[in-house]
Amino acid sequence: MKLLAFETATEACSVALWIDGEVRERYDVVPRRHAELALPWADALLAEAGVPRRDLDAIAVGRGPGAFTGVRLAIAIAQGVALGLDRPLVPVSTLAALARPAAQAHAGTPVLAAIDARMGELYVGAFRMDGGDLVALDDERLQAPDGVAVDGDGWRGAGTGFAAAGGVLAARLAGQLAGADAAALPHAADIAALAARAFARGEALAPERVEPAYLRDNVALTLREQQALRESRR
Repeated sequence: MKLLAFETATEACSVALWIDGEVRERYDVVPRRHAELALPWADALLAEAGVPRRDLDAIAVGRGPGAFTGVRLAIAIAQGVALGLDRPLVPVSTLAALARPAAQAHAGTPVLAAIDARMGELYVGAFRMDGGDLVALDDERLQAPDGVAVDGDGWRGAGTGFAAAGGVLAARLAGQLAGADAAALPHAADIAALAARAFARGEALAPERVEPAYLRDNVALTLREQQALRESRR
């Protein structure tokens, strides 16, 4: 199976090419350069591997949650490539991709993935590796760091949410965490690995059916307010 994956939901930008279980990736922390780099990186990976675009079986994308612009960009790029090639699209949770490395390294251990959502809130999701599949333990949510709770101890943490607001989340869960990587960011390589398993389960979608996961319900209202503010300053 050959699959191309995009992840741009955070300050990190990455593209990965999955070829029958082997993965190649371009990754860097490049705020505000995602639109400039994503497609050229994809073309470079395909050229390095000697894989024509027409040989791809599917396209994968980190569907969020994350930065509104980054999530929207990833969906737009992935939909454009998938539609142009007449290939299905596999959406993958950005929080799941963030949790996957820790879940793999500590099999059976629950992992709390947390992304700084700004405005004093976090995007949060809990996961565990079960027989090679990453399983969500609850619904992904937008939550203030001092309201996040987990059951039991021995948890692993991953993501910028553990450093947000002065480390409130890390301090709140200190007695339940076996460790946390507050610098962790999602990678397209993990999007690709999760998407390959989802594709095998028949979970690919027509590109036009894939929607971003923003979690913050008032995104559109916030954008209108920002536009109104800009216009009032003219």
